[in-house]
Amino acid sequence: MFQNSGLSLEQAPPIAVVLRFFLAGSLFGIAAGVWLLVYGVAAVDPADPAGLVLTHLLTIGVMLSFMLGALFQMLPVMAGVAMRSPTLDAIRTQWPMIAGLIFLLIGFVHPGAGVFAFAAALLGVALLPVALRMLRRLGGLQSHSPSSRGMGFALFDLILTVGLGLVLVGMRSGLDLGDYPRFRELHIAFGTLGWIALLIVSVSFQVIEMFYVTPPYPRWMGRYLPAFVSGALVADLVCALNAPALTPIPETLAALGLMLHGAFTLRRLSQRQRPLADATVWFWRLGMGALLVAMVLALPVIWGKADATLHTALALSFAAFALSVVFAMGYKIVPFLTWFHLNAQGYLEAPMMHEVVHPRYAMRHLWVHLATLFVALVSLFDPIFWPVTGFMLALSFGHLAWAVGHAWKLYLHVQATGTRFEFPTA
Repeated sequence: MFQNSGLSLEQAPPIAVVLRFFLAGSLFGIAAGVWLLVYGVAAVDPADPAGLVLTHLLTIGVMLSFMLGALFQMLPVMAGVAMRSPTLDAIRTQWPMIAGLIFLLIGFVHPGAGVFAFAAALLGVALLPVALRMLRRLGGLQSHSPSSRGMGFALFDLILTVGLGLVLVGMRSGLDLGDYPRFRELHIAFGTLGWIALLIVSVSFQVIEMFYVTPPYPRWMGRYLPAFVSGALVADLVCALNAPALTPIPETLAALGLMLHGAFTLRRLSQRQRPLADATVWFWRLGMGALLVAMVLALPVIWGKADATLHTALALSFAAFALSVVFAMGYKIVPFLTWFHLNAQGYLEAPMMHEVVHPRYAMRHLWVHLATLFVALVSLFDPIFWPVTGFMLALSFGHLAWAVGHAWKLYLHVQATGTRFEFPTA
């Protein structure tokens, strides 16, 4: 994967930086499953406090953790941007983020101005400085790849997502800052389409070709699609504040742009030069298929032609998209980093990637993930099954948590007991 980018141990952040984010994301995923198991249908109701808790467990606890961990690793690889103090930056980001999320969840269940203000302060301190720092480093590059350009737009959208979230928290604290439903819709649009989806799009421009030996994406797509989606969302923001009746137009354009990417990615995966399909290929295919379904469902929602069930189906399909890609990337990145760091340090016992996480284990997780999505689909028509979906979701994330924990344990074991190759000195 990364050899073609000239990755060295000096460029890469310590493996603990990435694995801590991934482990935290997995544990929050288990917590989300347990929450859904306990609260059932109330946890998928966006108007219910239990629904707000589940939403933010998945978006901040799971997705933001995995995506920040991936950015710390991939910025040096895909963009040549290395954080000067990655361990310190990660600590300054992760711990306030976790604390801020916990206070935010408490605030949803037991509302209080003080709790929301504390949550806002922690989340702002955690996320805005690191996002601005990464964006500034990307902005200083002389030339951009499609992935680095897209990451810049995704980080810009993350900053707007956080800013809009802070406005919403301020409103929940009692401040009169405007129309709450309008800002809520903008927060959702930037968080899902502009941050989560656009970062996945940006990463895919490079990893699909590298991982699976496919033809490259069209040059025009890598060059213009991230700007198109992000620009459509900025237009949505302008329209929402000045001409709300026009907001369906830019939202539709953003959905169509992501739909185009999903179709192209499925096409590229069908053109793989490696005949064997491991679990990660199927995770990607499932994710891109779910993205297409989500964007099709988004159209009637955008134009106000959807009922509550369709809204839930949209949220479910988007979650299937995002989580499928997270699992695909996790089963590629975690084994590689374990091997790479130990091999680069000269340990003769450095395990091969399949010894860190066996492909059969990832395939077993794929079946659990498919079963989770099937039960969730059944739950749309019979809400009594939502607790079962929660149990399956917790089990699914338990698989990934074990894989990350096993890789970390193996890494420490080799460091403690392994034999290092001593390079001859002149």
